Parts: sequence; C-alpha cells; structure tokens
Amino acid sequence: MTRIRVHGTEREIDPAGEFAAWLDPSRTAIVSIDMHEGHLSDDPACPCPAPRGREIVAGIDAFHREARALGVRVLHVRSTLRASGVDDVGGTSGSAWRVTFPQHVGPIPGADEHALAGSRWTEFVTEVLPGDEVVSGKKRLSAFYPTDLDFLLRQLGVTAVVLDGIMADCCVLNSAFDASNLGYRVSVPSDLVRGTDAGLEEAALSMISLHLGLVLPSSELLEAWRRCA
Repeated sequence: MTRIRVHGTEREIDPAGEFAAWLDPSRTAIVSIDMHEGHLSDDPACPCPAPRGREIVAGIDAFHREARALGVRVLHVRSTLRASGVDDVGGTSGSAWRVTFPQHVGPIPGADEHALAGSRWTEFVTEVLPGDEVVSGKKRLSAFYPTDLDFLLRQLGVTAVVLDGIMADCCVLNSAFDASNLGYRVSVPSDLVRGTDAGLEEAALSMISLHLGLVLPSSELLEAWRRCA
C-alpha cells in the first residue's frame, strides 16, 4: 500500500489499483519548478526571494538522484524573461504578482531584475545532470505557460508528472492545474515543495489532493516506483 494525504488526512491506496496511472515510473517525469538563484539566493539583492525553498534543495537533489536510478526522467523548469524586460515590466502588461505580493511581504528591491535572461538569477541551485532536460521561458505562474513543456513531455511519452519546487501556493499549484487540464496524472511530494508560508503551503496541497491528484511523501513515491522496477 502507498500512503497519501487527502485534505491533510492520511490515507492508504493500492498502487496497482485505480491510481496505477499516477505511479508508473516508465511513463512519469519529474518537473522541478523554479529552483534557481532568483528565488533561492541569500544575497540581499535577490529579486524575488523565496527563502523557505532553501530548505528543500538537498532533499530535491537526493530525490532526483534516486528517481534517475529508477529510470524516471528529471526536467528542470525556470522562469526566463527577455533581457529587455518586454515580457513583463517592460511590456504592455506586467505580472500581477509584482503588485499583489508586495502587499503581503512589503517592497521587493530589485524585482525588475527577476528572471532576466543572461543574469545570474536564472542559474539553477539544484543539480542539473547530463540526461536531464531544461525548460526555459516560463514567464508567468505555470510551468506550462508559455513554454514547450507540454510538447517535451509528449515527445518523451510521459503521461504522469511529479511536481517539486517552489512555490506551492503559486507556481506549483498553477502548474498542477494546467497539467491536470492537459490530461497528465499529477503527483506532488509534500516534503519537496514550499509555499509562501506553512498555512498557504498546506492549503495548496489540500486543493491538489482534492481536485488534481496525489499528495504524498517523496519516500512513498520512490517505494511505489521500486515495486514497479
């Protein structure tokens, strides 16, 4: 049996039962979202800090290593805006978060530098190894918009995605909805995402568990994949 969380309550499922399509490693890819310097650097100049994400860097790297050994593909998605800024603040419509999020966290110094192509802020903090795939060009909240992630997943024959990274209540949640709407089976390892705060993180995971797919510890995912190996 595999342990999952449904709206914060632990349940057990048969991995060979109705959730088998979520847990088939041969048709699964990990999509790791925005684990780059623009969110994770401890430099005061970090343009869009998500400091809780630093807690999961080592865990994500360890999870990816074990997943690769089991034949699960690892994809890394990062926000990347044209250096001119035209994709966001320099265009006709900037990202809404630039106005709404500071109402909670206060002014974000250097936010206009976030994710600009060629800057150090787009460098990954997590390990990217030969054989992994990188998807750049994420310009809004979803890993699918407006990137070629869907095209890549279909080229790989992937039907199930595992989303890790940041932020649970923002980019992970948006990506989970898009993935499900596109027909992918979605899983989220609860220990390998972080939200704006613990409360919003739990709310996002609850929504995913109720409407989109599986929320479970990464150890449970690995064990389910090992049973299929």
